[in-house]
Amino acid sequence: MHIFKILLPQEWQELKITGQTSGAPIDVKDGYVHFSTAAQLRDTAAKHFPAQKEIVVLACETDLMESELKWETSRGGDLFPHLYGPLDIRFVVWHETVDLKDGVHQFPSRIPLI
Repeated sequence: MHIFKILLPQEWQELKITGQTSGAPIDVKDGYVHFSTAAQLRDTAAKHFPAQKEIVVLACETDLMESELKWETSRGGDLFPHLYGPLDIRFVVWHETVDLKDGVHQFPSRIPLI
């Protein structure tokens, strides 16, 4: 199953260089890496990255994750995937850069609308 992680371009560059990350500052603070499902992704981008002109969306394969992945209740009572361990570059099966246009992130068709 694919789950999605939004990173800022510089965070994506760091992950490519180092091979692993504990995530963004909010991930480090919370003690796990925040992910979204395809159905949650656009709301996550709008809520947490509303003014970011460019974000990078990583599609990660849950079957490759070595650390514990928990589905926990969060925003609106939805279950969100949280990874209790580092995000490894090996989990990333593809990535897309998403631009902001007229205040809305322009997700490509590769990122499903569910």
